Amino acid sequence: MAAPTAPGIDVEAARSALAGACDEVTRAGETDAVDGVTPALVARPGSAEEVATVLRVAAEQGLAVVARGAGTKLTWGRPPERADLVVDVSGLSGVIDHAAGDLIVEVHAGTPLAEVQRTVAGAGQRLLIDDPVGGSTVGGALATNLSGPGRVAGGTARDLLIGVTLVRADGVVAKAGGRVVKNVAGYDLGKLVIGSFGTLGVVTRAVFRLHPLPPARRVVRVPVRSAEDADRLTQAVVHAQVVPAAVELDWPAEGPGELAVLLEGTDRGVEARAATTMGLLGGGAAADEEPPETWGRFPWAGGAERPLAVKATFALSGLPAVLRAARASGPGVALRGSTGAGVLYGTLPAGTPVEVAAAAVERLRAACTAAGGALVVLDGPPATTAALDTWGPVPALALMRRVKQQFDPDRRLAPGRFVGGI
Repeated sequence: MAAPTAPGIDVEAARSALAGACDEVTRAGETDAVDGVTPALVARPGSAEEVATVLRVAAEQGLAVVARGAGTKLTWGRPPERADLVVDVSGLSGVIDHAAGDLIVEVHAGTPLAEVQRTVAGAGQRLLIDDPVGGSTVGGALATNLSGPGRVAGGTARDLLIGVTLVRADGVVAKAGGRVVKNVAGYDLGKLVIGSFGTLGVVTRAVFRLHPLPPARRVVRVPVRSAEDADRLTQAVVHAQVVPAAVELDWPAEGPGELAVLLEGTDRGVEARAATTMGLLGGGAAADEEPPETWGRFPWAGGAERPLAVKATFALSGLPAVLRAARASGPGVALRGSTGAGVLYGTLPAGTPVEVAAAAVERLRAACTAAGGALVVLDGPPATTAALDTWGPVPALALMRRVKQQFDPDRRLAPGRFVGGI
């Protein structure tokens, strides 16, 4: 798709103006497309100050802006209405400060999550934000509220983020939490930007709370043959005294699934809790030191053909209904994720007809909604996602629109990518 650059924008004039703010400004190519929308320009700032200057110039030139880190999730959500300029923050990379004694790390937004983990692991610590995609940066993880098995033990990014610095659409730098306590307009800025798909600002720095690396761990696995079995076994583990660090279900489109329970702590404590967990799960349960290969990975594979990808959330009591809905008719929806947290990610087989995919999404969304949750279509073939309701019902949509109006009144940041066309 060609870039729907707004009428009246002089691309060469904009490029010249941006060049005064940032050394790396280039014409965009097809590989710079944001969910099929090719921008006119790409800027790669080398500092947070340059990000601010770039956004200020973009505002003056009337450019619509999409922020990019590693680009691993640019097809999530909806295609932007416009994408005149991509701001590539991969140049803002590295750990700024690791206060190991305080279990705190401050990082640039373009830092790969894997790099953060390697750095803090040297002090026997970890950031409990998983990377089920692979190659994600800190900024991308925050923008899409990325999570995996670690959410049971540590919560999501909303629980781990204690400070954030971002640049607004007008180039103003805002800071909140962390070591600089300065909230903007009364908002909890950190919680607002998480999961906002880059529609409120461009994150440049983040401060996180860390957790110690456990000295020992065991994974207890058991086959699951029905939705009722999955519910019963999950409930048994969650309500026992074994304190699981993660409870993951792999539920293929057909056939038996597998429940895996991660236990962490001291050698003696883990050994005792693993024995108790095996007793709870019954015959067929086995303990391993390492999780299965699929651990912490979404149930879809990458490649040239984008699979339909969904995120299902629900109260724990709704698990059997959600699993039954995934297999109700036609090609089943393969699910994988944290039953202990009520979050499963799903996918349909490649080549599923649009009408079949729409029926499956509607069926699964109804089950999630009835269980107090929601179903979001994250990604998929353009012809399929164009025919689907990406976000479903959003009760707080009016409030979210008011927040967008406060932060980005001219709708220049990733317009249309988020719920309700925000």
